[in-house]
Amino acid sequence: MATFDYAEMQATAHELIEEFGQVGVVTRLTPPDPILGGEPVSTPHPATLAPMAYEARYIDGTTIKTGDMQIYISSVGLAIEPTVGDVVTANGDDYAVIAGDPNKFDGITPVVFIVQGRTR
Repeated sequence: MATFDYAEMQATAHELIEEFGQVGVVTRLTPPDPILGGEPVSTPHPATLAPMAYEARYIDGTTIKTGDMQIYISSVGLAIEPTVGDVVTANGDDYAVIAGDPNKFDGITPVVFIVQGRTR
């Protein structure tokens, strides 16, 4: 039985996002040490991404609200896996990550990260 090449899918997704998307930033905010305190540390990670508005049929006002964006983020060269609590900068706006899907179909290779972003 032949195995599927998820690295090839990852490369294809990257090419499409690079061609039709834009350069953005995924920022991870690390909270201060619970014992020593201090300030939260903000770490920006450059990313290639494609933000898209949700179709009206998906906006239910609860899970997906008007203004939420579905953001496709290339996993190629991204040092982190975007998750809830991160902030994605796209189209000149900051979007808080509300939900995310790493699309690891084989459990290992992230083909593309798809996150739900909400303006802050």
